[in-house]
Amino acid sequence: MHNTMITSFKPAYLKTINAGRMAEKIKNAFEILASCSLCPRKCRVDRLSGETGVCKTAYKAYVSSYNAHFGEESPLVGQYGSGTIFFTHCNLMCNFCQNYEISHEGDGKEITVHQLAKIMIVLQESGCHNINFVTPTHVVPMILSSVEIAARMGLNVPLIYNTSGYETLETIKLIEGVFDIYMPDFKFWGWEIAEATCKARDYPEVARRAIIEMHRQVGNLVINDSGIAVRGLLIRHLVLPNNFAGTRQIMRFIVNEISPDSYVNIMPQYRPCGKAHEIKALCNNLSKKEYEEAVKAAKDEGISRFDKQPRIALAFW
Repeated sequence: MHNTMITSFKPAYLKTINAGRMAEKIKNAFEILASCSLCPRKCRVDRLSGETGVCKTAYKAYVSSYNAHFGEESPLVGQYGSGTIFFTHCNLMCNFCQNYEISHEGDGKEITVHQLAKIMIVLQESGCHNINFVTPTHVVPMILSSVEIAARMGLNVPLIYNTSGYETLETIKLIEGVFDIYMPDFKFWGWEIAEATCKARDYPEVARRAIIEMHRQVGNLVINDSGIAVRGLLIRHLVLPNNFAGTRQIMRFIVNEISPDSYVNIMPQYRPCGKAHEIKALCNNLSKKEYEEAVKAAKDEGISRFDKQPRIALAFW
């Protein structure tokens, strides 16, 4: 189902709200915060009382920035950009994160759900083709609540769940019928690199289960007659130096266990950030040859829907 086109679209969250199911989702999501198990860390802290775990977030979201973003995948950007909202903190905490100041150091401001709803409307009114929640996992309850508010204010563009892929099945099933597009990373195939970089040796298994569930909910990426994605799964994979990420195995899994028509962005922009220098194999930028080998591996395994990479030259030495 390559480049599927549709001309009519109604966001999933409007259908869920109109069917009266959103209030129950919001209630259940906030109840999870009392002994938090939103993500696989399962810190079990009482976030409703102000306690915090790995994500350093209690019951209000922190936002670092929001804007019409033109550096995202081509079907998300279109002419007017993807309306990205960057949440502060993270549940995965990769030591090489390119947004280290946001994820690790907490650069951002606390906001209410009403303020978050208003941000969505501002982005929509500026012409953005979608609302793109970056690192949303630890603030799912706040997002759900704000989406319900924003819908009453006229929100009607697709919602994107832009995640590291470190998700529980329970949370992904809870948000079914809310997000139109899932955009998970599939970062690592091997547990050793996941443990070394994120202290999350279960990441490969967790990501596989989560991405399968995401695809069950929304299917392959669907693109309208204007070239804009409106629904489906878009998988990101950051190629790491020295084949540290296990690119070929990940692509084989995507083709065999998800769909050969999966839309994949194989990203070349790795550079040592944060504390990447603590791992010798990650101390260098990705080479052009390493990236080309990763793309070839993906094609060899059967991937055929690739995102365009206009910035490849900027990534290499």
